[in-house]
This record gives sequence, C-alpha cells and structure tokens, in this order.
Amino acid sequence: MMPVKTPVRLRGHHFLCMLTYRGLGYSPGFTANMTTVIGAIRNGAPVVLINGADDICAGMSTACKNATGHECGAPDIIAMDTRARNAVEAVLRRDLSVTAPIVATELVHLREVFANGSIRGACAGCSWFEICNQIVVEKFSRTHLLDAAS
Repeated sequence: MMPVKTPVRLRGHHFLCMLTYRGLGYSPGFTANMTTVIGAIRNGAPVVLINGADDICAGMSTACKNATGHECGAPDIIAMDTRARNAVEAVLRRDLSVTAPIVATELVHLREVFANGSIRGACAGCSWFEICNQIVVEKFSRTHLLDAAS
C-alpha cells in the first residue's frame, strides 16, 4: 500500500496562480516556496483549498504582501480567494475540503477551463492578470505545473 501524501493547503487565488506559475513572484522567498509547493504537487501531493494563510504563506518569514502592497488579509484579496475557490468548486462540482482534495488528474481540466476564460474572472483585479493571459496564449509553456497531470 502506498503512503498517503499530506495535502498541500492553498488559498483560492494561490491555486489559480499555480496554473500559470513560471517562477515569477513577489520576492525570492515567495518564489522559492511557491516552486517547492508546486514540486510537491508535481510529485503527487493532493491539493485542498482553504481560507486564510496557506502553505505558500507559511514559507514566508514576514507577512505576505503583493506587488501593490496589499496584505493577503486585505478585503480585496479575500474576495479574490472566495471567487477563485467558488469558481474551482463549480468546475469540479464539489466542496474542496480536506476530505475531498484536488488530485493531479483534475489539473488538466482546470487548466483547460482557465484557458477558455470560464474561471479567469476570479482573478479580476490581480496585478498578474495580463501576465497570466499571456501564459494562456502561450499554451502554459514553461510553467512549473505543465507536466503535473499529463
């Protein structure tokens, strides 16, 4: 019997970010931790969506701040997390809790839905929105998650 892997805990907007992640980030520490977390997912760790600080935030020595200076606890970031989680749960047709983690085989479908724009509205207001749009145009090439579910 294979050991059960500990799920990666991600807030909604970080989950959508990982679909287009190319190694860019707000700081070297953020980027290193995001790369590590995506590596765990590529190695088969399931993903669950949570509210609040997640495994990406946990790797930061100071409070998360994005390029516009907002903390992840700011109302606009919390709203983005809620939109992202609701969008992903609608696509997968289930609540994404610890008892129902996202598995790697679902990531291909989520990338397709992200590419067709169905869930990208959850990213409205994100400073990375145009970068992610370009990554979609480039068919997710050079993304760290590219082969995770292939």
